[in-house]
Amino acid sequence: MTVKLALAASRKAPAQETRAEIEAAYDIVPPEEADVVVAIGGDGFLLRTLHLMLEGEMATRPVFGLNRGTVGFLMNEWRDGDLETRIAAAKPIEIAPLAMKAHTMEGETVERAAINEVSLLRETGRTAKIGIEVAGRPAIDELVCDGVMVATPAGSTAYNLSAGGPILPLSANMLALTPISPFRPRRWPGAILPEDTEVRFTVHAPDDRRVSAVADHYEVRDVTRVDVTLDRKRQLTLLFDPDHALDERIALEQFATS
Repeated sequence: MTVKLALAASRKAPAQETRAEIEAAYDIVPPEEADVVVAIGGDGFLLRTLHLMLEGEMATRPVFGLNRGTVGFLMNEWRDGDLETRIAAAKPIEIAPLAMKAHTMEGETVERAAINEVSLLRETGRTAKIGIEVAGRPAIDELVCDGVMVATPAGSTAYNLSAGGPILPLSANMLALTPISPFRPRRWPGAILPEDTEVRFTVHAPDDRRVSAVADHYEVRDVTRVDVTLDRKRQLTLLFDPDHALDERIALEQFATS
């Protein structure tokens, strides 16, 4: 049975060249008619493609990424060969996004999904002061910091890891709560939480110590409170070559030396 393919490609030259090669070799259909969307580019482009699906601007389909970017941690290696055969043999990995609900000083409520992480970041040279509730209970009265984030297992090897957070295997069903340059409490390393835990951040003195909330790449300025939960109802499916699937990559990152 022939797999119906749709293409999404970044504007960069390598991705556009690969797109032209695939279009010459296969019958390409619109995403709403496809069985699989082939995303050509880097990790950033793949995240943007997945966000289009989450936001209803693109049909939700399994995604097979082809790396024509830089790092390509979320992508499959680009190589000449039978793309349909690779897709038919691919290992599906389901990922669930975070749901962010941010309340602003202007009284606005903004809801956004995040595949990697939701981050709270100070907007000025002054440290942020943020209270943290976990599962409806006070956890930290006041975290004095540059920021704090909640990361999914899929995002645990990205900003979370750079900030000193833990790598979470996909099968762990956990979230990482990670501070960014914490000053008080001293040496607080963060926490690992069950994935069904709701986290609430309350910004102290938001008019004086302004804080933004960022869901992956989408920023909301001047927030007063941010609620974060995992949204299992909006799962997405990524497809990987069996010999280098995402769950294995994440596990091996614990042993990376460069």
